[in-house]
Amino acid sequence: MHVAPVGGTAVQDHVALAEIELCGELIIAASAARERLSLESIDEVLKVAEERGSSAG
Repeated sequence: MHVAPVGGTAVQDHVALAEIELCGELIIAASAARERLSLESIDEVLKVAEERGSSAG
């Protein structure tokens, strides 16, 4: 078994962490919903419209 050394040498993949956070948000939204999430609801949870707006400018 290999354990990462102590001292802050672990590498963080920021993209992977962001994807994990978004998946968590989707799971929370889906568990709170009474029905299946619509595509619009999924886009809202994932903040797709905000991302499109910021990249368009």
